Parts: sequence; structure tokens; C-alpha cells
Amino acid sequence: MCTTGIFWGCAMFANRIETNWEVPCPLKRALSLLEGKYSVYILLQLVSGPKRYSELKKCIPGITPKTLSERLRFYVDQGIIVRHSYPVIPPRVEYTLTEKGQAFQSVLRQLQIFGSFDAETGNS
Repeated sequence: MCTTGIFWGCAMFANRIETNWEVPCPLKRALSLLEGKYSVYILLQLVSGPKRYSELKKCIPGITPKTLSERLRFYVDQGIIVRHSYPVIPPRVEYTLTEKGQAFQSVLRQLQIFGSFDAETGNS
């Protein structure tokens, strides 16, 4: 478990972080949700409300169908988004953020603020 600081679940020694791999680090778990080239873009699209697969594909230039399907499946498995399937013809599926996913909005907002600050200062 965490000995000090904000890294609950991670041990801090001599000004470096050594992860105790037997106890999942909350920071590592949160960051794992942002792994992947298009992950942030998928989440940002869903912040504005439910989206169909085809809408997400159109809104995220360059994403392949395989990558989009894999990331959506990952977020459903993690409880970040929910997949709603409607019994109509043709089949209709929508993706929305869960309560857990809604909580992640503030993290995305802070990353946008940090990115804007970094761009304003000219740091790369």
C-alpha cells in the first residue's frame, strides 16, 4: 500500500516511485484508460452524449474500424461506457458514458487545460 503522498497503492522511496505490482496503483489504472492513439478522442466524443458507431468513426479521422471496435469493447469491459442495442431493423447500437465515465470528464477537462497552458507557453 501507499506509504505517503498521492500515489495510493504505489510505494514511494528515495524520490522515485516503485510500483507494488501486487497492489494495483490507482494512478496506473486511470492512465491505462487513456492508453492508445484514439482513446481520448473516443471519450471526448461521448462527453457530448450518446453516439452510434458510425458517428464515432466519422468524428475521429484516421481511426480504423478494428481500433474503434477494440477500444469500445475495452471501455465497455471497464465500465466506462455502456453499449445500448435497440431491437430494430436495421440494428441500432449507441454508446454512452456510464456514471464512472462521466466522472472521467473532469480528468479530460484538466488535460485540455494543461494542453492549452503548455501551448500558450510555447513548450513542446
